[in-house]
Amino acid sequence: MSDKTPLTRAEFEQALRAKGAYYHIHHPYHVAMYEGRATREQIQGWVANRFYYQVNIPLKDAAILANCPDREIRREWIQRLLDHDGAPGQDGGIEAWLRLGQAVGLDPDQLRSQELVLPGVRFAVDAYVNFARRASWQEAASSSLTELFAPQIHQSRLDTWPRHYPWIDPSGYEYFRTRLGQARRDVEHGLEITLAHYTTYEDQQRMLEILQFKLDILWTMLDAMSMAYELNRPPYHTVTNQRAWHKGIAL
Repeated sequence: MSDKTPLTRAEFEQALRAKGAYYHIHHPYHVAMYEGRATREQIQGWVANRFYYQVNIPLKDAAILANCPDREIRREWIQRLLDHDGAPGQDGGIEAWLRLGQAVGLDPDQLRSQELVLPGVRFAVDAYVNFARRASWQEAASSSLTELFAPQIHQSRLDTWPRHYPWIDPSGYEYFRTRLGQARRDVEHGLEITLAHYTTYEDQQRMLEILQFKLDILWTMLDAMSMAYELNRPPYHTVTNQRAWHKGIAL
């Protein structure tokens, strides 16, 4: 057991927020999108691949609920599933993302088929869901704290995309507008769980590593997209111009 002094609550929050330096808003692919340098194919590729992340977020949150014995936490956390899956008779974030896909010229059925999802993106997202299933509910919940930085990235899209990409139907921006408020609410809940649970130096350092793991997931997804849509080096590009990679079968 280390005798290092734990960070104070304020110091720990500051350390968590400092991880924003590694948020994927700084990835060259994202920078190109909000600076107006992305091509139509790059925007469409991002929307199609990010859809795989969107449809897996409820699975991640369901895993947290399944592992959490605290009724009050479950009552609040379940709202995240409803935000994405939608409540009975109401659309959620997944439908909003399908409308974003239509707005950038993608067919909803093609998005649902996940045929455009790159292996690197699939592997990264699957690693995140598997982590949530295996980890303690507190660790899995705290891994969601990249939401600390999400409002900035949603706002940047709302501020710059309509100007740079007039070909995108404005109705597609509903997802970003909705998530601005939802992300801020989720941050408050997730941050309170994290600050209350990690009170030793060792646990705080582990949490910072967990947050870095989640940042790695988001950055790696964009690395895969950069290879495919910026450098024109999708998987198997040296042997075929077809999408030869697996399409998500159960392995």
